[in-house]
Amino acid sequence: MPIQPTQGGSPVNHAAPQASALHWDNARIFLEVVRCGSFRSAAERLGESISLVRRRINDLEGEIGATLFTRDPHGTHLTEEGIEMVAAVERMERASLDLLRARNVAAGQVSGETRVAVTEGLGTFWLSQRLVEFQRRHPNILIDLHCGMRSVDILRLEADIAVQLSRPTSPDVKMLKIGRLHLAFFAAPSYIEAHGVPKSLADLAKHRFVLQAPDESSAQEIYKVLFPEPLPRNLVVMRNNISTANYVAIAKGVGIGLLPTYAASLTDAVVPLDFDFNYPFDIWLSLHPVSNRIPRMRHVIDWIAGSFNPKQHPWFRDEFIPAKELPRSTGHDPLTALLTKLAIE
Repeated sequence: MPIQPTQGGSPVNHAAPQASALHWDNARIFLEVVRCGSFRSAAERLGESISLVRRRINDLEGEIGATLFTRDPHGTHLTEEGIEMVAAVERMERASLDLLRARNVAAGQVSGETRVAVTEGLGTFWLSQRLVEFQRRHPNILIDLHCGMRSVDILRLEADIAVQLSRPTSPDVKMLKIGRLHLAFFAAPSYIEAHGVPKSLADLAKHRFVLQAPDESSAQEIYKVLFPEPLPRNLVVMRNNISTANYVAIAKGVGIGLLPTYAASLTDAVVPLDFDFNYPFDIWLSLHPVSNRIPRMRHVIDWIAGSFNPKQHPWFRDEFIPAKELPRSTGHDPLTALLTKLAIE
């Protein structure tokens, strides 16, 4: 017998299943709870309150007339009925996604919304600055640009197109390498004036360092690349997880840090340091196999690929070009100029 959840000490009396279709939104939330492992994690992933998630699960249990989860101090667990429900809801999810893709293909129009997921730095400092030229050519296409640190699931339509710095692992996703990002050391003129210029990577150990890393394990990997010897005390004076904070800290003179080499083409608030070091990441574009057949998405794909074209933008070439040798911008990037102004003030 499945364990029935209780309210006020009495078993919940689930109504008998109705002949009407299952409420998909409740089923979708059920699947998210299963995948996340808890109501709280699912609520955070969905951007909803935990009380709403619990209420939707209770509604779903009422719809089907069975208890799907048991809860104890160790977490949330599926009942036998819940385990059977997972496969059925996954079939519903696949059918729903197939229907959405079929609708998009049938529409065949150069208008509508396209969701683009991109890493925070590339989205903020690079792609968003090129939206104006895209909108002039395609005013009826809405770009929903999602800048974040987490990779999205293209197959589950969390985004239509993704730009990321790690190669997609799913064999069912179409992918294309569109460039390579090179990180190099930069410092603010104010930092150089106060602390001098390191002449080599070894000399960096005598300076102050700002580090961008999404988590502790990533930070340790970067440490090993930069400083194979034991870390000097107080070398890292600031660690952050997003490119915007990293740039502002470097431009303010908090310490030396890693920035994409294209930063030298956007602003003179940070200066590339002149010694041999490069930390590269390949830039990957990924999309659902059917997306390339949708006209508006083809335009977005072409625009993104063009934005990282190594022939036009040499800082995205496979081979490393020192930042000091890259072409300078004729005018400052508006966002970079604003962030620099805020940092200096």
